[in-house]
Amino acid sequence: MQTVDATAWLAERPEIETIFACICDLNGVMRGKRVPADQAEKITSGGLRMPLSLLGMDIWGEDIEGNELVWDTGDADGLCDFTGRPLSPVDWTSRPAAFAQLWMRTENGEPFPGDPRRALANVVERFRKHGLTPVVATELEFYVVDPSGRTPQPPCSPVTGKRLDSDGALSLDELQHFDAFLNEVYDACAAQGIPADAAISENGAGQFEINLLHVDDPLKAADDAVLFKRLVRGIARKHGFAATFMAKPYGDRAGSGMHVHFSLIDDEGRNVFDNGGDEGTELLRHAVAGLIRTMQENTLVFAPHENSFRRLLPGSHAPSSVAWGYENRTVAIRIPGGSPKARRIEHRVAGADANPYLVLASILGGALLGIEGQWEPPAPILGDAYSQTLETLPPDWASAIEAFDKGPHIEQIYSKRLKRMFIQCKLQELRRFTRHVTDFEYHSYLEAV
Repeated sequence: MQTVDATAWLAERPEIETIFACICDLNGVMRGKRVPADQAEKITSGGLRMPLSLLGMDIWGEDIEGNELVWDTGDADGLCDFTGRPLSPVDWTSRPAAFAQLWMRTENGEPFPGDPRRALANVVERFRKHGLTPVVATELEFYVVDPSGRTPQPPCSPVTGKRLDSDGALSLDELQHFDAFLNEVYDACAAQGIPADAAISENGAGQFEINLLHVDDPLKAADDAVLFKRLVRGIARKHGFAATFMAKPYGDRAGSGMHVHFSLIDDEGRNVFDNGGDEGTELLRHAVAGLIRTMQENTLVFAPHENSFRRLLPGSHAPSSVAWGYENRTVAIRIPGGSPKARRIEHRVAGADANPYLVLASILGGALLGIEGQWEPPAPILGDAYSQTLETLPPDWASAIEAFDKGPHIEQIYSKRLKRMFIQCKLQELRRFTRHVTDFEYHSYLEAV
């Protein structure tokens, strides 16, 4: 990833007074500092410090009980390295600002193994040692919602003023009604170097999907996804809406996913999944086998929250079983058709609520294990996977936490430090959810039992 002279970049944009210098925690939440623009050199030279424990906080921003990063070390700082991605402009705040992406290392200079971006970098480096480079694209779905009530509801059309009340899959009217919002999203993507491609109106009222183009740098692909989610939420607020990447904001409408497409190229730029036919190479089959064999234990990465499991239901346009197939959208791993030169794997499990760095690390890490072990996949599924008896994904959050904890391949993808941090974070969140009684429970049981 190319670096830029931050001082020169800011000199061309004198209106920018502030830089948001941020790291990405295990939940995919950006945490950091607001720094005056005249301290840009401090940010880009690695002079910024933040507690290492920030990376493992729960979804509410609270420390993990018993976290050794807090209590055993006195909540020690780590060093914040500039990732090298150019500063990006932020114009949906009250004043123009800039955004700087950072990742962390320890006081002794070693990369911090609990940083999700470092985890992905380690997987990419292992591919590099095999002479292979992953080429990655993401498809992100989200809902635009009216945030004025206690719970979200579909927004009113900026054109008609009427509230959206039906699913509008591939609706041109819905795209055109939200034209001003979408135009600004595309402008922000261009300004931030995010390769946004096609936008479609998805299956839910106010739901959209924007595809990001393939790049031959998985770290950039994950950076793009993280920044994309942030800019969509910011621009939605600017237009009087809110945007949510919750996996299932409405119980009776489609969920939001983050589909990942990837291929592998060798040192000569050849797609090693392409054998000139529809079926792909043996290497593709090994990669698929790795994804299948590691899918259940990695489900916590793909579905990291309580709400995530409302999306992974049979017949819901999201996968619920461990299966693959050619041109089949009812399975978890799809091999799209089209030109053999573009032969690739589509991974359909992750929700839009997942951390892009961890999602790519789990997908690419699982595929690499299959390639290194020359594993063979089961037979591809023909027809409706939902109607067949297949191995299933963990059915709930607690089962997914246990599968990640006991998974035989997790420590071949992630450091012990990150594994421990992620489990501690998810267990703390689970405990809090189990203590929370919902309004629907009161409605159902209070005077009936």
